[in-house]
Amino acid sequence: MQNEKTATTAPEGALLKVENLSVSYGHINALKSVSIEVFLGEIVVLIGANGAGKTTLLSSILGITPSQSGTISFDGQRIDKEPVDKIVRKGVCLVPEGRGVFASMTVMDNLLLGAHHNLKNKDKYLKRVFEWFPILEQRKNQVAKTLSGGERQMLAIGRALMSEPKLILVDEPSLGLAPIVVNEIFTILQMLNKEGYTILLSEQNTFKALKVAHRGYVLETGKVTLSGTAQQLLNDPGVKAAYLGA
Repeated sequence: MQNEKTATTAPEGALLKVENLSVSYGHINALKSVSIEVFLGEIVVLIGANGAGKTTLLSSILGITPSQSGTISFDGQRIDKEPVDKIVRKGVCLVPEGRGVFASMTVMDNLLLGAHHNLKNKDKYLKRVFEWFPILEQRKNQVAKTLSGGERQMLAIGRALMSEPKLILVDEPSLGLAPIVVNEIFTILQMLNKEGYTILLSEQNTFKALKVAHRGYVLETGKVTLSGTAQQLLNDPGVKAAYLGA
């Protein structure tokens, strides 16, 4: 079965390749031999309940959470032993859960912080962020804590884009947002994908996520239990029963 969406590019090798990754917090095995691939131009979604290991997987890819075993390769190079700042410089960025912005800083300062290693291109990317998110330009001198939840999420995405990423990791973008704002955020993710950005998305709103994704992986208690195209997962009886309320 083929997904109706096709990635913008079909390279021979994966942009991101995670192989047999295991992560533990003390005696808790958060990830157990997880393997996933993300190809250039795709939106890939991680599906699973709270505690399934989705956030741990994203933080491990960025180097925030160390792994016990397994490998992570990005753009053909191993990155699982690299520090976070070096991984960011290679082109990986994270939009964290909970619209993680610096609340006491202005919108502009938050955006410029995202370009801390990319200052030579800051004006170019600032212009693009303001084109994509005009509300951020209107609010550029406001402190982030005065923004609405949806605006903070846009700011978090905009800050990530300032780093000139090749891969954007997005963790639970719909969390705590009103349905109309959730629709807007997913529209933004689709727009960015059409602009050429590759996205690995962790999301509990399974239906919304699969509607914008090319492929997906189901995580349960730290293991990948199912994978396939978005359409295959939408039609899977187990996914329907566990995550779609059908």
